Amino acid sequence: MAAEKIILDWKKGNFKPVYWLEGDEPFFIDQVVEYAEKRILSESESGFNLQVFYGRDADWATVVNACRRYPMFAERQVVLLKEAQYMRDIEKLEGYFDNPTPTTLLVVGYKQKKVDGRSRLAKLLKQKGELLTTKKMFDSELPNWVSQYARQEGYQLSQKAVYLLVDHIGNDLSRLANELEKVMINLEGRKEITEDDIETFVGISKEYNAFELQHALTQRNLTKCLQIIQYFEGNPKALPIMQLLPTLYSFFSKAHTVFGAGTNDEYQLAKYLGYQNLNPYVKDVIGCAKNYRQQGVEQALLLLHEYNLKAIGIHVSNTSDAALLKEMVVKLITPMPA
Repeated sequence: MAAEKIILDWKKGNFKPVYWLEGDEPFFIDQVVEYAEKRILSESESGFNLQVFYGRDADWATVVNACRRYPMFAERQVVLLKEAQYMRDIEKLEGYFDNPTPTTLLVVGYKQKKVDGRSRLAKLLKQKGELLTTKKMFDSELPNWVSQYARQEGYQLSQKAVYLLVDHIGNDLSRLANELEKVMINLEGRKEITEDDIETFVGISKEYNAFELQHALTQRNLTKCLQIIQYFEGNPKALPIMQLLPTLYSFFSKAHTVFGAGTNDEYQLAKYLGYQNLNPYVKDVIGCAKNYRQQGVEQALLLLHEYNLKAIGIHVSNTSDAALLKEMVVKLITPMPA
């Protein structure tokens, strides 16, 4: 069951006594926990019927005792166990899961870990409550997620606005959501989010960013690459080199994947790369493969690895990040692949 489905059930008044939220994507766990904490009970009910525990500080017996209480002046009480992965002897909650109090809603956030699906604990959770296992999204899924998140809030993003956010922030759903919320608050009733809005309210230049650098590299446009790097040099917080190099490595890695697709059709290549449509990012990936060819892409990956080492001080010293980037893009663009 997805986080959205759990929240939708709660909105409809459908509750189970136990919800165990686990896995690698904290955003979805936090989304469910926050709703349980702020939206299930009214403000007057929360004073008597909301209890919040943290795994580092609470013990299993205290949590169970809280769950065994009955609600006061309300239909149910809510007990939250946050950061449950740090609780000692958490498996001793099994006894409560076997016979939970029907008027208590226990929500457990178990981040970055998973229970053994073969264990009695997992079987009890599936039988008596709800087990949500979250997974990190693939990079190819992020643009659609960003667009969908905005639509759920009643907003529409331009395609370039989506890729500016995703390319700059990466696979961090919490930060992506927070930046979108910041933009929405400042739109003053307007429902369309453009790249200008991203530039103004998030602080990502629509002309000088990783997305535009990848496009310039794809076109072998050395002048544009150097202009972007000069911007990064004057604005070192805009995109640190240790954030940029992995982004470029991922880009060229996807370009290398193109050579195994067995087709030149761009729409088929987009699907092969895991994208639902031929968006600007995918066009650049395909263009990179065509313009650099396989040998050139492989050389680029080796260069990126080399300059990643140099960026952390291996085989080089007293060289600025901008100087390293300029040297690297010249080597990437200048030699034509055989």
